[in-house]
Amino acid sequence: MPTFSYVARTREGKTERGTMNVENRQALMRNLQSRGLRLDQVRERGRVGRGPRVKSAEVLVFTRQLSTIVNAGMPLLSGLDILAEQTDDPRFANVLQEIASDVEGGDSFSEALRKHPRIFTDLFVSMVRAGEASGNLDGVLLQLADYMESMEELKRRIRSAMTYPVVAFSMILLIAAGLIIWVVPQFAEIFSSFGQQLPAPTRMLIVISEILRSWRAGVVVAGFIGFIIVLRVYNQTENGRLNIDRAKLRLPVFGKMLRKVAISRFARTLSTLTRSGVAILGALEIVERTAGNEVFARVIRGAGDSVRNGEALAEPLARSSEFPAMVTRMIGVGEKTGALEQMLSKISDFYDSEVKASIDALTSLIEPILIMMMGIVVGSIVVALFMPILQLSSLVQQ
Repeated sequence: MPTFSYVARTREGKTERGTMNVENRQALMRNLQSRGLRLDQVRERGRVGRGPRVKSAEVLVFTRQLSTIVNAGMPLLSGLDILAEQTDDPRFANVLQEIASDVEGGDSFSEALRKHPRIFTDLFVSMVRAGEASGNLDGVLLQLADYMESMEELKRRIRSAMTYPVVAFSMILLIAAGLIIWVVPQFAEIFSSFGQQLPAPTRMLIVISEILRSWRAGVVVAGFIGFIIVLRVYNQTENGRLNIDRAKLRLPVFGKMLRKVAISRFARTLSTLTRSGVAILGALEIVERTAGNEVFARVIRGAGDSVRNGEALAEPLARSSEFPAMVTRMIGVGEKTGALEQMLSKISDFYDSEVKASIDALTSLIEPILIMMMGIVVGSIVVALFMPILQLSSLVQQ
């Protein structure tokens, strides 16, 4: 029986931490609720950091191929053996062989997958468990493959949108640093022979050049690295993660896109889970853990508590300011008509197209902005370097 570490709150708002040996997260939640506690955080001990990491593309291919094998009527064990033999990743092959051994030893497929949390997520395991219970394992695996494919496509779009500006901005910084470190000192030697006070922009540029060429540059770099480390440590805390994710959603241009990504992920994940037969409360717990943003995770957690108390899902989501009215109304209609998963799928498709449009617009907008930035940075350095020369030539003419 697994051991869970948890953080819960009493009705008075006090925090209680502890561990408990229970069958699953739902059992832990029921136990805490019977004691008047509300679960805030939970982690299964011994699961984090176990086993190798495998590329998500490998897991996607495995899932789709296993769905085809099971649908063709081939026994699960034979399918696992075949896929272990043909995978290109030897680490993944070993994992598949371990899973096959566990299944042969009497474990269910979902229990065997659950022993490899770095490869198979809670969502994956929960859906497989639902597929085993309903006798529709091949259909659930196909849904999983489609879900993983859509998530990978979303990641690729975001990655491609972010790669260009990061590379271009880095090139701008490198060009500016090269000019300041190697070119400015040459001009500084010439300027020292003028015997005239240099213009303020030129003096500032020479000071920056001296800082970058001296030991003080190391202090600046160390300070920057220290700031990044502090930020990462702060992001590991509950309040820190919440504040940073809230700040991300308020970013100009990028904030709206990140919000659309979060809503699309919420709708796609919840739709996939409910369609595969996972109960709504269990599905909301998984969606909370895979939200990717602490602001949305807290809203989803509160929605789960409200649903547990008898409310419809649309009501607590509508009370939050994170979900647009269109989304909550569509969810409300889906709940009333019994077509929640179809409505969620439509919401996700809509926001996927919105994200694509945002990324295309962002890409077309960023290119001229970066070109303009490069012109401003390089132009400012050149102007600052030639101002003393122009000043001296005007004095000579006089």
